This record gives sequence, structure tokens and C-alpha cells, in this order.
Amino acid sequence: MISFENVGMRYGMGNEILTDISFSLERSSFHFLVGPSGAGKTTLLKLLYLAHRPSRGLVNFFGKDLATLERSALPRIRRRIGVVFQDFRLFEHLTAFENVALPLRLQGAKKNQVADHVEELMSWVGLEDRMHARPATLSGGEKQRVAIARAIINKPDLLVADEPTGNVDAEMSKRLMHLFVALNKEGTTTVVATHDESIVKSVGAPVLRLEKGHIHLQPGGKPIDPGF
Repeated sequence: MISFENVGMRYGMGNEILTDISFSLERSSFHFLVGPSGAGKTTLLKLLYLAHRPSRGLVNFFGKDLATLERSALPRIRRRIGVVFQDFRLFEHLTAFENVALPLRLQGAKKNQVADHVEELMSWVGLEDRMHARPATLSGGEKQRVAIARAIINKPDLLVADEPTGNVDAEMSKRLMHLFVALNKEGTTTVVATHDESIVKSVGAPVLRLEKGHIHLQPGGKPIDPGF
């Protein structure tokens, strides 16, 4: 479904941040992305949600070679990718409900369908009483949950999440991971970048470990929590 082969990435004339990165993400797979600060996780995530193209190497998304893909075709592919940004990137002039509803409205969903889906999902992430609040009035954890709901509302083919549990407590963190796992079981390929090794162990999914610009695949272990 998605593959990287001997991918390298540098900015300008600087040294390579990623070197000879090769891995594949099969449909419905779940991977964690881990590594120390400065290892290149943010750069790899940007390649995964098509914010950048690599400096070299082959990248294939949904059967399309990125190197030969016309720029006009990129928005179509990006619409198949849900992204949870570490800095949220909510639209300040929209309410929490409107932020979450935006992907569905861009797809032309009917008003009653939008309302039903958004209300159900916001209830799941514990924000049923904050739906009409604007981002400026939300806490960091609430903004994170809005960002997650927006990223998954249209059940993307690929979900890329950057530290999605970094601003919530342990109970909500577990609840959100249950949501990601459930979405994954319905067919969404999922990549979660995290520093929280307890989450990695609890879910038991394979791990993409970045170290000094190189990637290593570690097989998943047995989940600690049978609920996962």
C-alpha cells in the first residue's frame, strides 16, 4: 500500500536527516514510530503525509509512484490521509464541532450525516459538552482530542499521528489508543509516533525505530492489555 525504498532526505545543502530508509506499510497494518529527539521522526512523518518529497529514493502511495506523480494529483492522495499534528493546527475561527466536521463537509456529506458522525465521535473522546467552544477556550488536552477526532472522522486509508497522547491523562490516553486500534481494525493503516513506551508495550504492534537517520523494524510483542 505504501512503500519507501532507499529514501534519503535533506534540507537544502545540509547533511541527510534520513538515510536509506526502506519499509512497507501494508493495508490495515499498525506501526509505532519511536526514536530519540533528533532522530528524524518529524521528517519521516512529513514524508508520510506528503508535506515533503524525498531528496532521493522511491516512494509509492496507494499504487502511485511519487516521483512521477503530477503535483495536481497530490491533493487527491492527501484526502486519503488523516493527520494528528503535535501542535493541533485547529482553525481558530471555527468551533470544535466545525473543526471536526470540516473533512466531511469538504467531501460533500449531507448535513444530518455530518451532525450524527461528529456528535458520536466527540462524545467518544469526551467532548460532548465542548462542541461549540472555540479553540482559544480549550485546554491542550481538549485541543488534542479535537485534532484526533478531525483526523479520523472520515475513516482515512492512512492515519499518521504525532504524539497523539502527549497532552492527555493516562485514562484518556488509553481510551484514544482504543479508538486508533478500532479504526485500524476497520482497515485504516496507522502510524503513531510516540515517546511513551508503555503505550507501545500495551498495544503490542510492530515498531519502526529511528536512530541517527536510519530505520529498524522491530516485531510486535504480545499486548499487555487484552482490551487491545
